Amino acid sequence: MKNLTLIAVLLAALNAAQAGTTVNVTIDGSDAIFLAGRTDLTIPAASDSWSVLIRHAGPTPEEIQETLPPIIPVSAGDVIRALDPAVGGVSFYNGYGAPYFGPSGNGVSGSNLTSLGGISGYIGPQGPLAGVFLDDSVPSSGPAPATLNFEPAGLGIDFLSLSPALGQVFYIGDGVTGGIFQEFIAPAGATRLALGIPDGFGFVGAPGAYDDNDGSYGVRIGINEVPVIPAPGAILLAGIGTGIVGWMRKRRTL
Repeated sequence: MKNLTLIAVLLAALNAAQAGTTVNVTIDGSDAIFLAGRTDLTIPAASDSWSVLIRHAGPTPEEIQETLPPIIPVSAGDVIRALDPAVGGVSFYNGYGAPYFGPSGNGVSGSNLTSLGGISGYIGPQGPLAGVFLDDSVPSSGPAPATLNFEPAGLGIDFLSLSPALGQVFYIGDGVTGGIFQEFIAPAGATRLALGIPDGFGFVGAPGAYDDNDGSYGVRIGINEVPVIPAPGAILLAGIGTGIVGWMRKRRTL
């Protein structure tokens, strides 16, 4: 009976591990991470000036209008992973096409952007896929949280697990390091995760310069989603238990 109970516990744990949520997300080059949750704003036409995000002084070939980044519902303590490496490319220059940056951005450093309306700044590779956890409020009042540093001298980009605070922009990149999918833990009070791109002129200073961005990133996000293959130890225990059950059944048929 003890072995049967152990098997039941293992199966229950495996079923619970598979009970996560999967979401496919497209992040456009215009999805400004600094506008996450800013439903209080009306974004003017790309040809107009705007005091919230810096724009080019004249028209760009693309004339892209900034967009609010996509939102995924989450709860405090949720573990978020990319279930496949993020893909795609975004061009940050006047004119369509190359050069494109992939989801991991350009280089390991070079971007140092200031905060905006309750959303922290960003330091790290240029133009990567980034995220920010939010609660239900519009993040436009109060001081912004501290800026995380994803350059080699700071956190870097090869961490295995990260626990950002509400409103702290964090690097996601392609979501993988050393063949391992990185974990992002939702903080207390979190109800939403926004996915977007940190940008600015020269990737330094005040956020902006989205009006010439084209292209997109794509990623399959898992919330509390883990690989369906159990750990080797669990497989061994389950195998032993299954063998015992089979032996017991044979004993009963004799």
